[in-house]
Amino acid sequence: MTMNRRIFLFGVALPLAAQEAMPWKKGSGWKALFTGRDARGWHGVDTESMKGASEWFTAAGARLDAGNTKALSSVAAPGGVLLNGPKGKTVNLATDESFGDCELYLEFLVSQGSNSGVYLQGLYEIQVFDSYGVTDLKTSDCGAIYHRWIDGKPVGGSVPKVNACLKPGEWQSFHAWFRAPRFDTSGKKTANARFERVLLNGKVVQENVSVEGGTRSHMPIVEAAKNPLMLQGDHGPVAFRNAWIRPLKPR
Repeated sequence: MTMNRRIFLFGVALPLAAQEAMPWKKGSGWKALFTGRDARGWHGVDTESMKGASEWFTAAGARLDAGNTKALSSVAAPGGVLLNGPKGKTVNLATDESFGDCELYLEFLVSQGSNSGVYLQGLYEIQVFDSYGVTDLKTSDCGAIYHRWIDGKPVGGSVPKVNACLKPGEWQSFHAWFRAPRFDTSGKKTANARFERVLLNGKVVQENVSVEGGTRSHMPIVEAAKNPLMLQGDHGPVAFRNAWIRPLKPR
């Protein structure tokens, strides 16, 4: 293996097999969601607990803080890793662009006990959580489709099929195939949004899951054929990298 075919993370080269497993290196139509320099193409979204300017920033890497496993440290800046502020808590972050049916791949890293989420169309959340070692999985665990929140109570959601979560401080991946809700010519919804399949670290955690409406803490928007992607930033330290998206072929 030649040096120019390796990817380095904190000075350690990943094996070529790991690189070849990266789906955006295969097929066509993939679009990078991070510039590798800054958060251009994204904007902050106020939440109930956090309001104001976005503090998301990019760095060359991220890892557990040496003195506090409930925090993350960044490695140099700028770079292709996106972190939710120096304190690990800031407003949510949404893409300027909107997407419909899509295939999404991204990698994330959380500190011990941390919590985040990836909201397809800003409404339907795949839960990000430190669920390492959990045996009684719930809709709040990593890889779950989070529940809706109606009249002060959790409704629905989908528990992960297996616990595929790695230790805090390790990079993990989601690979999702998503169908947007359908509407007729009058604007009436005719089909719910649907997660056809979600992989967490290469293992199937969701399959054929219909979502009737926005899950808890979604963007203040209505269901539509196209909407932004949102990353949750107000629940604890999280880092994202290698975020790629492409349209799904029509069914």
